[in-house]
Amino acid sequence: MQAFSNFTIKYKPQFIATHKSRICFFEGSPALTEIFLGEKKSEPNTRRLFVTDTNVARLESLSDFLKNFGVDSGAVSLDGNAACFSGQGEFNGDSLIVIPAGEAFKTIETVLGIVRAALDMAFSRKDIFIGIGGGVVTDLTAFAAAIYKRGARCEFVPTTLLAMVDAALGGKSGCDFEDYKNMVGAFFPAERLFVFPQFVQSLPDDEYRSGFAEAFKHALLFDKKLFREISAQKEKVSLREKDFVFEMISKSVEAKARIVQKDMSERGPRMLLNFGHTFAHALETCAGLGKISHGDAVGWGIGRALCVSRNLGLCSEEYTNQVLDLIEFFGWEKNAKHKVFSDENSAERLLEAMRRDKKNSSKKIRLILQRGLCKNLIEEIRDEEILKCL
Repeated sequence: MQAFSNFTIKYKPQFIATHKSRICFFEGSPALTEIFLGEKKSEPNTRRLFVTDTNVARLESLSDFLKNFGVDSGAVSLDGNAACFSGQGEFNGDSLIVIPAGEAFKTIETVLGIVRAALDMAFSRKDIFIGIGGGVVTDLTAFAAAIYKRGARCEFVPTTLLAMVDAALGGKSGCDFEDYKNMVGAFFPAERLFVFPQFVQSLPDDEYRSGFAEAFKHALLFDKKLFREISAQKEKVSLREKDFVFEMISKSVEAKARIVQKDMSERGPRMLLNFGHTFAHALETCAGLGKISHGDAVGWGIGRALCVSRNLGLCSEEYTNQVLDLIEFFGWEKNAKHKVFSDENSAERLLEAMRRDKKNSSKKIRLILQRGLCKNLIEEIRDEEILKCL
C-alpha cells in the first residue's frame, strides 16, 4: 500500500546541559572539596549527587572530601548494597552514594539504585550526577543521569588511568546485562571532567596496566610519535614517571577527542576505537565478567586483531612481532590461547561471543585491523580467519 503522504521531523542532537565536554587538568592531590565548593558558589541552587565505589572511598587522598558527608575513608564497608550519605555544612543539600566496587555490580540494578537516590532527593533535571571513580562508576553514573527524567546533568572525576584516557571520554554510558558487556546503555556525554593525573601514582599495578592498554591502543591507531616514545622508553611507562604519564594522558585524551567530536554515535570513524575490543569483550564474557580486567583483555585483543591483519596480508610480520613483543613486555597475554582458559573449546566459545557483539551488522564479524602503524581499516571477517588466531 502506498503512503497517502509523508512528513519528516528533523532533530538536532541534544544532550541536557551540554553541547560540549570541558576537560580540566589539575596538578597535585585531588582538592575536591575546594573545587566543588567553588562550583556550589557559582550555582547555589544546584544540588549534586556524588557517586563513587568502595575502592575509591577508601583512598586517603579523598578523606577530606568524604568528611563533608560524614564518611570515614578508612572504614567504608558494604554488604553488597549501596549506601547513601547526606552532605553536611556547606555541602548541605548534596548527597553521596557509595556502591560496591567491581564489574559484578555494573548492573541495571545499580543504575536504578542511583536513580532511586536522586528521586528520594527530589532531583530536577538541572541538578548534577557526579561520578568519582573508574570506568564502572562513570559508565553507571552517566547512564543513570541519561534516564533520570529523560536526562539530568553529568560530570566526572576519573580516578583510574582507564577512565582518564578512555571510559570517561566520549559519552558512552551503560551497564552489563546478563553475561554481555555494556549491552544496555546510551550516548550521554559528561558536561565536565576534572582530571587529576596524580591518582595514577596510587593505582595497583593491575589497574595501571589495564588503563595503559587503552593509551597504547590510541598510540597504535593515531599517534606515531607516542608509540615510538612508548617503545623507546618502556621503563618510564613501567615506573609511572610523572611527566611521561601526564604526556601520555593528554595525548590520549586529544586523540580520542578528535574522533568522538566527529562521530559521537559510532557510525563512522569512532568505530576505530574498538581496535582489539571485539576480542576483548568476548574474552571478558567467556572468562566471566570481572574475572579479567578490561585493559588486560584489550591488550590481548589488540594482539589477536594484528594477527588477523598479518594473516590476511594487510600488515607485515615485522610490525606484528614488534607490537606482540610490547604486549608481552607490559604484562598482557600475547599467545592465541589466553591463560585464563584450560579447556580445548575456548576458541569456539570466544567466536560465539564475538558473533553477538553489538557492533556487528551482518553474519560476519566486524573487526578493526591495521596495514601498519596508524594505518587503520574496518573489515568484516569470516569465522575461519578469526579461529586461526584463537
